[in-house]
Amino acid sequence: MAVADRERHEGASTLNVRVIPRLDIKGPNLVKGIHFEGLRVLGRPEDFARRYYEDGADELVYMDVVASLYGRNSLLDIVERTSKEVFIPLTVGGGLRSPDDIRRVLRAGADKVAINTAAIARPELIREASRAFGSSTIVVSIEAIRRPDGTYEAYVDYGRQSTDVDAIEWAKRAVDLGAGELLVTSIEQDGTGRGLDLELTRAIAAAVPIPVIAAGGAGRVAHVSDVIARGAADAVCVASLLHYHYARQAPFDAGNFQHEGNVEHLRRRAGFGNVEEATLADIKEHLLAQGIGCRRPETQSLTAVARA
Repeated sequence: MAVADRERHEGASTLNVRVIPRLDIKGPNLVKGIHFEGLRVLGRPEDFARRYYEDGADELVYMDVVASLYGRNSLLDIVERTSKEVFIPLTVGGGLRSPDDIRRVLRAGADKVAINTAAIARPELIREASRAFGSSTIVVSIEAIRRPDGTYEAYVDYGRQSTDVDAIEWAKRAVDLGAGELLVTSIEQDGTGRGLDLELTRAIAAAVPIPVIAAGGAGRVAHVSDVIARGAADAVCVASLLHYHYARQAPFDAGNFQHEGNVEHLRRRAGFGNVEEATLADIKEHLLAQGIGCRRPETQSLTAVARA
């Protein structure tokens, strides 16, 4: 571990690292792709959210993957239903362009919001939102691709549009404007199962004083500990690592999905070759074995039973 990383994670055994399932949503469905493309339907997001809460997730992220494209966020109903059954922090992103948009999502039951496209288009939105709702409520999402020279460029519209904005410099500016956390996703690694981008995560973590959530590429439990120990992440978003395991166990009714995306993968109950499927308990037990502090999975399970 580099010196800067040791300083950030001094006393790793007491560090409360968060493991956060990320649920990308299109219409009513949970979807997953590779490099944000080729989206496969995996099921109903509420079902996954409930399962992950009961299994010990520390937080959840809901991301509307077509919201910026269509200029709206359509998750309000899903957020309302989820917030009645899931009692851990819920971050919602996609298509949030104004304080009013943010207010509606928070009223629906979200605890935090993630902003990207609108923030790069008008950075002052970060300051307005943090002043109105508190910096701890505002997560700036940074979706990045490595340039040929080794620097990173921030992208918007769910990885569809380049910006010519340096991702590291943008991270620092987002902090200055009032962001409370950064959600950092490598588009190149997303959905591949090859591991998270340690250089990207480490560069941003070294440049900012606020928590950094790493995302994009976890395909085995060791990738989660790697991005904490070597990438200096404070939390890790995981998707494929968890989703394929649960999707193959969940009931499938083709009638529920016939109008929404590619369901053939779900119909065949297929996994994904580059991903060694895991549960939240598997991830957390691995972290604890590596000396990385996290909330034990049984703690959340007991809370879920008590609330039932």
